[in-house]
Amino acid sequence: MNISHKRGLLSLSPIMVLLVVYLAGSLLAGDFYRIPIGVAFITAAIYAIAITRGKSLSERIETFSQGAANSNIMYMVWIFVLAGVFAESAKQMGAVDATVQLTLRFVPDAFLPAGIFVAACFISMSVGTSVGTIVALTPVVTGLAEQMGCDTAWAVAIVVGGAFFGDNLSFISDTTIAATQSQGCRMRDKFRTNLMIVLPAAIATLAIYLFTDMSEGVMVVEKSAEWFRALPYVVVIICALAGINVLGVLMIGIIITNIIGFACGSFDTISAFAAAGDGMRSMLELILVTLLAGGLMNVVKCGGGFDYLISLLTRHIGGRRTAEASIATLTALTNLCTANNTIAILTAGPIARDIATQFGVSPRRSASLMDTASCFVQGVIPYGAQLLMASGLAEVSPLQIIPHLYYPVGIGIMVVLAIIFQFPREKQTLKS
Repeated sequence: MNISHKRGLLSLSPIMVLLVVYLAGSLLAGDFYRIPIGVAFITAAIYAIAITRGKSLSERIETFSQGAANSNIMYMVWIFVLAGVFAESAKQMGAVDATVQLTLRFVPDAFLPAGIFVAACFISMSVGTSVGTIVALTPVVTGLAEQMGCDTAWAVAIVVGGAFFGDNLSFISDTTIAATQSQGCRMRDKFRTNLMIVLPAAIATLAIYLFTDMSEGVMVVEKSAEWFRALPYVVVIICALAGINVLGVLMIGIIITNIIGFACGSFDTISAFAAAGDGMRSMLELILVTLLAGGLMNVVKCGGGFDYLISLLTRHIGGRRTAEASIATLTALTNLCTANNTIAILTAGPIARDIATQFGVSPRRSASLMDTASCFVQGVIPYGAQLLMASGLAEVSPLQIIPHLYYPVGIGIMVVLAIIFQFPREKQTLKS
């Protein structure tokens, strides 16, 4: 599609309105809570509908509504609802306190940050989903942070960083599947290339956590922690590692939580329903933001914003390095617009494959650059599902978490360095 410069910028402008209202407003106010992200999205959505040309008002709203009702968006809504119910039910049953006490008893506090990061990396690598990892670990880490007197946002950022390790590398991750299928390479080849790019970032992040002490306050470790109250989290992690769908994992977690709660007298029927209701209400803003994001991005897409972005980035490619930079940048900016790394890869994939074929970039390298660039952006945008989920469960602002995201920022840096210095070296490349 041939999109004029003026039309392309106009189509993309709702995203700039979103970023200006939310990020700039919060920074100017000096308070991350002064500008609710839902208000920023509503402002951008109203602006996007207002500037759309060639359609009636009802047609513009229909375009927005189709994006909000997308099956991927509704799937995330289901996850948010069940995650809220599980988190609040487990908290009121005593699972968080029991898990925290058991962790403090057996793990030296000096190694907790590194241990949390490794656990998040292992779980996400096994289950292939960053969201599932965040759901499983965030409540426990939040409780640890409160017990040990450290910054909750910093502690949650450890989980988010580790979660993206597996999202980027796991063989069953949807981003890995999308990247390898769109570029036509084998998963193991992409994994080897991808690992060489991100491994330095993972090692550097782990080193930071090894020399970081979570404890800033006085720890209180109870001698008689009831270990069975921690079972819901153990079961959730085991089910996730077994490859069960995240919705099924959450349902199992909710059932186990209620069984233990009723058995040990923490719940009766009324309080169990009340906990579930509180959990759902805690996710209402996240659900609203998810729906608004889906609608907003569909308006931008239908207005030609994505097509303009693609044509702009592929216009002046002159060699292998610029081709690789275009592939990574195209994926990153598409992710910035869609707030979904899998959709970004699927959207940019065909263009990236054409660029890679023409300029001698191997499919495994193209897939690796796309996956890593998308995970970098998804890991640092405050309106992505992962940060929204983590911030909702921890009751902190996404902007408070972002400054502590060492691993996502690290892989972003490694993508740039890999393109500049052309590593890892490959024995064979495609000829243009």
